[in-house]
Amino acid sequence: MLTVRFRRRPHPEHGARAQLLTEAEAAADGLAQAIGFAGRADEVAAGRDAAGRLVVLAGLGATATAASVRRAAGRAAAAAIGEKRLVLDARALAPGLAAEAAVGACLGAWRFEALKTRPDPDAPKRLARLDVIVHETRAAGAAWETLAPGVAGTLYARDLVAEPSNRLTPTNFAARLRALEDEGLKVEIRDAAWLRREGFGALLGVARGSANAPCLAVLRWRGTIGAPSVAFVGKGVTFDTGGVDIKPADRMWEMRADMAGAAACAGAMLALARRRAPAPAVAVLGLVENMIGAEAQRPSDVVRAVDGTTIEVIDTDAEGRLVLADCLAWTRRALEPAAIIDLATLTGSIVVALGNHRAGLFASDAALAAQLAAAGEAVDEPVWPMPFGEAYGEALRSEIADVRNCVAERFQPDACHAASFLHRFVGDTPWAHLDIAGVELRQEADALGPEGATGFGVRLLDRLVALRFDAANG
Repeated sequence: MLTVRFRRRPHPEHGARAQLLTEAEAAADGLAQAIGFAGRADEVAAGRDAAGRLVVLAGLGATATAASVRRAAGRAAAAAIGEKRLVLDARALAPGLAAEAAVGACLGAWRFEALKTRPDPDAPKRLARLDVIVHETRAAGAAWETLAPGVAGTLYARDLVAEPSNRLTPTNFAARLRALEDEGLKVEIRDAAWLRREGFGALLGVARGSANAPCLAVLRWRGTIGAPSVAFVGKGVTFDTGGVDIKPADRMWEMRADMAGAAACAGAMLALARRRAPAPAVAVLGLVENMIGAEAQRPSDVVRAVDGTTIEVIDTDAEGRLVLADCLAWTRRALEPAAIIDLATLTGSIVVALGNHRAGLFASDAALAAQLAAAGEAVDEPVWPMPFGEAYGEALRSEIADVRNCVAERFQPDACHAASFLHRFVGDTPWAHLDIAGVELRQEADALGPEGATGFGVRLLDRLVALRFDAANG
């Protein structure tokens, strides 16, 4: 993450310069006019001044909004990759918008380079520092203090999602999570023996084909108020072959990101700890691999979930809902949370419905759904409400068990079926399910990051807690 500082004036010798301009400002700016820069949204231009210093202009469109400022600053930071320091002139922006510019720049500058032991000497160096020039340093700095934790959590989640699966097995994932104790979180890792004793039959069924043992990670943030915790439940399938119902080879490498829901929940917990959120919170992460092996579960197997529900496995590639079923049932029973929000790269069906633009939102509580939608719009992580309920649940009726994990036939509303399946494991606890398949990875670079991991969900959850749980209890 960039080192961010707010200053009243730039140092004359400090690095690359960037300016964010609306269309009206660009029309009145001599440099913009000289190079034909119009200030359109997502427009960026870069060149060198007489002293050889990089100068970047990034467009805000008609007006400066939080979203347009983040995107413009992200593009400016990406254009400055290769420079050590970027000086961003935000004197035309209100302090809160200047802080949002820092958010965009940090997101746009992120790169995953942990495994590059012999970097190309001709490749761009990593941007390390950001100076934001403002009139009111104290106000902008205070606004940044509320936003920086969400950025840190997002980049933490991106780093996890970008890791290859041989480096991020369930056990290694758990070890990475233990380090969050240094941030003030309490971290508990429950091993396979504990899972068997507690009756996690659905999760253990998914793990049967893997040489890497599963585990359950529980992250707790105590908060400062005496209230039930909000619970985040994350699907942490560190690699998904599909099991016996094996996936096609095409782009199977992307299945290393099938733990993006768990990564987002962990990143959100880091954000809450960094900003010392008043509301207590807990994250329950089911960490497992879905692999092929002599012991792998088969289509037609029946497994028993934590709450005793028997599940007929129709498709071993519908494994995420099995993992979540146990995690949701255990969370509801053992933790009695105020609300449960689960995140999972769950279905290809949601990508067919919404593409790579929004996550699918399924919720049993109208107020929770509205607040999630508002939080998502505020932080560039938009969601879209989707239906679930009795009609979809009827399709999951099994002749030999309580429920089937999916419908076998083609052209089914699988995302809606999956949500209906999950709902039966939360009882009457206010609940929302975010199907983040399609938004966990960027297929190409954009203003807020390069191709690859997005960290989608971290800032959304952090903003939700601030909107609903901090405010309601504070």
